[in-house]
Amino acid sequence: MVVELVGILNITPDSFSDGGDYTDPLAALARAKEMFEQGANFVDIGAESTNPRSNPLAPDEEWCRLEAVLPSLLTTFPGKISVDTYHPETARKALEMGVTIINDVTMFRETEMIDLAAEYGKRARYIISHLSPAAHSISEAHKQMPTKTVQQVKDELLAKRQELLNRGVPGGNIILDPGIGFGKTDTDNWRLNWELLKFAEEVAGIEVMIGYSRKRFLGDQRMEVEPNLEAAKTAIASGTRYLRVHDVASHRDLLKQMGFII
Repeated sequence: MVVELVGILNITPDSFSDGGDYTDPLAALARAKEMFEQGANFVDIGAESTNPRSNPLAPDEEWCRLEAVLPSLLTTFPGKISVDTYHPETARKALEMGVTIINDVTMFRETEMIDLAAEYGKRARYIISHLSPAAHSISEAHKQMPTKTVQQVKDELLAKRQELLNRGVPGGNIILDPGIGFGKTDTDNWRLNWELLKFAEEVAGIEVMIGYSRKRFLGDQRMEVEPNLEAAKTAIASGTRYLRVHDVASHRDLLKQMGFII
């Protein structure tokens, strides 16, 4: 079994845990380099915050932020940069520039995103992150909490995966993410989110990425390392391939302790 680390790089002023830290392009580049040195297998860069209190970005503004850092990142770390976007315009520009992974936290709900995946086919990988089709936006999902069960997440993700397969995208190029916290922050002791840490068990044979890092279901100490490592252990035990994290160094140490890195 292989476990890979996905470093989170938010070039936003309003992300919940590190908003404003890496809006300067030089700071963003330095942080990406640091995460790779700490053991990240690739870095996922986002220019629009998913914080429910943040305002959506227009594609032009999103690209303006990305364009300031992507050329240098792609030159230094080719094949290791993922772009977190749900805007087809942004995704196309990123792919044309040389990005090889697109992470859509709205579950490829835009037809143009599916068209793009079909067009690029084997040349890129696609992370389908769950967001209930019952919500028309991330902020609406946070308000309505339309996702209630693991089975719902599984059914909706597999249905979207099938759409991409039907358009010719190879199965090995599709990664599923259950979207912990997106329309799932229920008050029942965060039960659903804890269950989703084990999502890989539900879709054996399909690569899964889990993004739990510093999220509210981890509790009051969510910004500390230990709760995040406990979540990592659960995800790893279930067969998760990719861990999307802020604290790369501590997670690499964990993987060493568990025997995944020699």
